Amino acid sequence: MFKTLRPLILASESPRRKSLLLSAGVEFKVHPSRIDESVWPGELAEAGKSPAEMAERWACLKANSISPLHADSWIFGADTIVVLDGRIFGKPSDCAEAVRMLNALSGRVHEVITGMCLIQPGGKLRRRGSVTTQVRFKNLSMEEIDAYVRTAEPMDKAGGYGIQGIGALLVRSIEGSYTNVVGLPLCQALEWLMNENIIEQE
Repeated sequence: MFKTLRPLILASESPRRKSLLLSAGVEFKVHPSRIDESVWPGELAEAGKSPAEMAERWACLKANSISPLHADSWIFGADTIVVLDGRIFGKPSDCAEAVRMLNALSGRVHEVITGMCLIQPGGKLRRRGSVTTQVRFKNLSMEEIDAYVRTAEPMDKAGGYGIQGIGALLVRSIEGSYTNVVGLPLCQALEWLMNENIIEQE
């Protein structure tokens, strides 16, 4: 579907982002970043940053961290977070935290935000932005939450669920990009790459 014209590096180890880009025919190499994605204590309140700005910042940190290693390539970074009442939910550290996250999301509408960053060869920031999707969970019983956590699916996903897997059973509705909830707003990502002549339609 797309032909890749310039060297492109994905600064993420997410198998879901990789799969989404490959599904469109984009050719790239993967070089995961190892930055600390934890929220610094009080960072949101002290700096006045919105969750979307935080997601964008983390995406740019990922891309910038590997850019010096690939001077001739474009670097694409992304970071997805789940936000409920201004609180950021990352990946659960253990099963107990996954249960707490899912219990908090039960019956509520939350936001899934993916920050994106594109750096051109030489290390200059070219594009930065984010996409937000509203997700409504059904009311979950503790039995449903415990059963889902036992599948181990929540453990490597922001917010403790994967909409592309068994976690779809928890979601009543969404408003916005579905692939954003998976981990990458594919439509906007492809538009960025086309606008910079990194890819073209075949």
